[in-house]
Amino acid sequence: MIQMSNILKVKANLRKYKTIKTNKSTSRIIDGSYNSVYKGRSMNFDELRDYVPGDEIRDIDWKATARSQKVLVRQFIAEKKHNIMLVIDTNKRMLGQTRHGIDKKEAGLISAGGLAYLVGGNGDYVGATFCKGDGLVQYFPLKTGMINIENILANYDSSVTEDNTSSIQKCLEYLIHRSSTKMIIVIVTDLYGICSIDEAMLKRLVFMNDVLLINVSDTDTMGKKVYNYTTNSYLPAFISESKSLARRETYNRNRMQEMARTRLNKYGIASITVDDPEDIDVQIASLFEMRKRMKN
Repeated sequence: MIQMSNILKVKANLRKYKTIKTNKSTSRIIDGSYNSVYKGRSMNFDELRDYVPGDEIRDIDWKATARSQKVLVRQFIAEKKHNIMLVIDTNKRMLGQTRHGIDKKEAGLISAGGLAYLVGGNGDYVGATFCKGDGLVQYFPLKTGMINIENILANYDSSVTEDNTSSIQKCLEYLIHRSSTKMIIVIVTDLYGICSIDEAMLKRLVFMNDVLLINVSDTDTMGKKVYNYTTNSYLPAFISESKSLARRETYNRNRMQEMARTRLNKYGIASITVDDPEDIDVQIASLFEMRKRMKN
């Protein structure tokens, strides 16, 4: 029997914060946002429910609203399941930490896993693409179920190693040539990963698919105690505490952030930056809602 340790970790993280109270709202917002990819909807009426931000005005049942004195919307049974493809960066950079001191690999796992868990709970198809330490691309075809998500997360967790020098670009190239299925592609990477994706690839991705991006933030590289994961050692103080190097590092990072922002805006790719995945359910809902607004 497969140990569902990563699913349990994702669920515990969601349950620890706001998901018990907001899970229904979160899933509804995600449902509504799928209209940017899949046109049309089922006419099979399911139930009336309370209005939540992100619902279509046309779905409000005005007669029921007048009777109950609260805004109610008609919920329909979806005709089509959705294809969610996670493309996750496994480069050794993910062994670093986020701006809030969280392991980037952990933030990536909770972010990708939280999104997969939420959409998987709706019965949607989830797949993944990422590279192992030997540079070979791992491809997980679109499937339903929590066992599938656990398998993806477990393999991701073991793929982020000190010898992994893979690129997110390679994963995307593999995906483009491997699949012609229309998908919602969710890229999970960091600032360097965003800037390493060339514009020709972004153009190809958005031509046939809906593309979303989760940016896992990076810790400050200057300070009193900075660990260099590429050399597995702490930087000498004369480097990590150098004011001139700090100014140069800030300048370079700002340039990369501007480059990333320009590229994502140019191709209409909604994104969020994750410093700490403690409220990832709310951030995911925000990501889908942002994409919905960009499409309208």
